[in-house]
Amino acid sequence: MSDDVYSVEQVADRLGLHPRTVRGYIRSGRLRAVRIGKQYRIARADLDALTGGPRPASPPRAAGPSVEVSSIVQVDGVDRAAADRLGTLVLAGANTSHDPAHPLRVQTVHDEERQRMKIVILGGAAATADLLHLLDAVLAGGNGLLTGAADDA
Repeated sequence: MSDDVYSVEQVADRLGLHPRTVRGYIRSGRLRAVRIGKQYRIARADLDALTGGPRPASPPRAAGPSVEVSSIVQVDGVDRAAADRLGTLVLAGANTSHDPAHPLRVQTVHDEERQRMKIVILGGAAATADLLHLLDAVLAGGNGLLTGAADDA
């Protein structure tokens, strides 16, 4: 049956992974899933796509060029707590992108020793631009997100 649907725990068991790892794959866009309430459901076709199994025939592409943008943003002077807050904001912004068929893929890395954070964004031009605008507003806004002062208000 190609209509099988799995929970995060079932996928983790099948792949020999921890459920947190599977949720990370979902959040980063590496594994497609549908959120129902507070739980994710993964279609068999999406699991096969992750594992390199048989792929369903894809629909014909629309006429016109396909555009994918890759961006790397480096933020200096960021401690671990600020990097966590900024990473959460960026991932939330990526998960609310325009086109569910072409989600943004985001990866964040924090270098504790250098107090530096890198954010890698892959996806469509418009959605990437929107996420970069959000990031620019947060970094230039003096809103206290990076210093933790926003919690005091």
